[in-house]
Amino acid sequence: MQFPVVLHKDAAADYGVSIPDLPGCFSAGATVAQALENTLEAMALHFEGLVADNQPLPRAQEIDVHIGNPDFEGGIWAVVDFDITPYLGKSVRFNASLPENLLQRIDDRVQKDHRYASRSGFLAAAALRELLS
Repeated sequence: MQFPVVLHKDAAADYGVSIPDLPGCFSAGATVAQALENTLEAMALHFEGLVADNQPLPRAQEIDVHIGNPDFEGGIWAVVDFDITPYLGKSVRFNASLPENLLQRIDDRVQKDHRYASRSGFLAAAALRELLS
């Protein structure tokens, strides 16, 4: 899932990162790349805490939803791709039937797109997009 983030930089400080859809989750880094990498770690810890506290997992919204918020004024917007599937519970095996050509198209996409580790990962991501839209 792609989460919008806002980077802020003060002259005497590292880059700070806010994640508008995850209130209370922040990160920082000496460079933009390091700040965004650290953001993924902060998000993982945040999601682990939500799961441990039996709290609902947040949905990512479009940048446009947040862009007018004065808390983020002057920031640089970016998007980070964060896989929420590990926080949805244990995997359960099930049997499904799909048309052969559709299955081939899924397998071709999985092979070319490194966001998906497997056919199951692709189907889970597609299901999440549909359920959270």
